Amino acid sequence: MKIGLKHACAFTNETGKKGGYVVGKRVLINVDYTYDFVADAGALTCGEPGQRIEEKIVALTEEFIEGGDYTVFAIDVHDEGDEYHPETRLYPPHNIRGTAGRDLYGSLKPLYERNKTRENVLYLDKTRYSAFAGTDLEIKLRERGIDEVHIVGVCTDICVLHTAVDAYNRGFKIIVYKDAVASFNQAGHEWALGHFEGALGAVVK
Repeated sequence: MKIGLKHACAFTNETGKKGGYVVGKRVLINVDYTYDFVADAGALTCGEPGQRIEEKIVALTEEFIEGGDYTVFAIDVHDEGDEYHPETRLYPPHNIRGTAGRDLYGSLKPLYERNKTRENVLYLDKTRYSAFAGTDLEIKLRERGIDEVHIVGVCTDICVLHTAVDAYNRGFKIIVYKDAVASFNQAGHEWALGHFEGALGAVVK
């Protein structure tokens, strides 16, 4: 697998002199970019702010996949009428297992379908806000020597936020793309972007 020099970073040896280059291993986590969270008729939609970031999300996803970088589609899933899940009391039913509401939104869906059999592409069901909660995501990242987590998707102040916090708590470097995240709560969106930088030390670009 060829990875361009743009993903390489200089390192120093024990004497402090440059010893060459090491390939930086990174992952793109696509968080919840589905019909229910983005489409006008979605059950818990971000609406226009979520639709506006489609082009950037698709471009980044294609870049990561084609560059051989690990690319994760971390997608919320719920069972209809689950009385034990806290979100049942917090939000309308959304992303119900087996429904079209869980379909990836817009042109992200055909991009995933074309590439889903690649070794570097993973579709990950998650039942909590964070892509790390109750999943084997951390194990998969450690196995691949990944230390840099790039995050796109929705909602900035809910699932994107909790995924970023969990990445921080596990020692990963974090990059969030401000033009590839959105929320139905603009104030929450802006607060989360500041929190990524100020509290997590993330790069927001």
